[in-house]
Amino acid sequence: MGGIQVNLRGLAMVAWILSLVLVMSDVGIAERLLKHRRNQENEETQGLFLRVANFLWQDGKSAYEPVWPEMKFGWKIVVGSIVGFLGAALGSVGGVGGGGIFVPMLSLIIGFDPKSSTAISKCMIMGAAGSTVYYNLRLRHPTLEMPLIDYDLALLFQPMLMLGISIGVALNVMFADWMVTVLLIILFIGTSTKALFKGIDTWKKETILKKEAAKVESEESKPADGASQDYKPLPSGPGNQTEDEVPLLQNIYWKELSSLVYVWIGFLIVQIIKEYLPTCSVMYWIVTSLQIPIAASVTIFEAICLCKGTRVIASKGKEITNWKMHQILLYCSCGIIAGMVGGLLGLGGGFILGPLFLELGIPPQVASATSTFSMVFSSSMSVVQYYLLDRFPVPYAAYFVLVATMAAIAGQHVVRRIIAVIGRASIIIFILALTIFISAISLGGVGIADMVKKLANKEYMGFENLCKA
Repeated sequence: MGGIQVNLRGLAMVAWILSLVLVMSDVGIAERLLKHRRNQENEETQGLFLRVANFLWQDGKSAYEPVWPEMKFGWKIVVGSIVGFLGAALGSVGGVGGGGIFVPMLSLIIGFDPKSSTAISKCMIMGAAGSTVYYNLRLRHPTLEMPLIDYDLALLFQPMLMLGISIGVALNVMFADWMVTVLLIILFIGTSTKALFKGIDTWKKETILKKEAAKVESEESKPADGASQDYKPLPSGPGNQTEDEVPLLQNIYWKELSSLVYVWIGFLIVQIIKEYLPTCSVMYWIVTSLQIPIAASVTIFEAICLCKGTRVIASKGKEITNWKMHQILLYCSCGIIAGMVGGLLGLGGGFILGPLFLELGIPPQVASATSTFSMVFSSSMSVVQYYLLDRFPVPYAAYFVLVATMAAIAGQHVVRRIIAVIGRASIIIFILALTIFISAISLGGVGIADMVKKLANKEYMGFENLCKA
């Protein structure tokens, strides 16, 4: 009996040892399987990252192929001139430049590659903005005794706009066209929607003012004591919001203008010096970074004055704005973003500045004029940068600059006459919203079509090397 118990104990011990061995082996197998799965996942993850990195960056490869069609008279020139004329007329009135119409026209109709279209678009914006500013410099504020252009507003935003333009031009060299398509569509649809709502709100306010003016007119036209009274329109009524023309020199604030010219000349000197330095060298980046203190010095001075109250945004009238530093930093950031978008896509910074000025409570005429005034400096500087990079053919650019210049003058005359007749400045806001929306559809459509084409042809769609561009 004792022997049987010993044998049972022995068998139990052996069974326990075997089960322990099996458990340990199962744990080892499971651990090896987990390690194998983890290795596979890591390899897949690393493979995905490598594929993405390889897609976005391949040293020595470039997706940019300049396409400059021969300049000869034909249907393309005729249709392109008509589209460019309409775009410049609308853009100059809305204060947005019209680049969202120029770029698709130059790419789809004339036949330029997207980056060359961007550069020529900047030339057209410069021409349209220059003629518009010359026109606006003779006009006064619709309700106040001051120029139509708000110089303090320009001092706050123009240096940041130019700084953003320099960044945007560099990004235009580096980025593939498809990389900004989604951002562009979202940005433009958002700003056009915002501007549309602002236009509707302004239209409603103008309707109320017109009703009040009509009521006052009917009351004053009634004879009192048998004598008739002459009707005098309300000083701030919609029917009296036409800008009187004055001598050009009377509307120029030389102190503020000299500060803006100082920023432009400083940036020009930096661009010229860079041409004589090895690209991407230490000295090259040091000289390039000098644009930051040049721009920041003017904007910071203006910001401090606004915070202290020694300067005001006079175009807002009696409404006093208590400027806070965080607000000014936000607005300056918007100026930089506007410049970056403008330099990257060949647009005027007014696509962002115009709606922003309206949100600040600036009258539509002043918002359009000041936005265009700032764009003269930024667009002319981007033209210089693109010219130094040899990004556009001069004869084509000169022709379309002439078209945009004449269109801007015509657009200003026509729309100002319409505003004077119907007494509704909200038309400018609706034109702004319409131009931005058309630009979103056209530029977005061109960008998506180009992206699909390159994907189908398995072309390189990554970043360009700035140092080898």
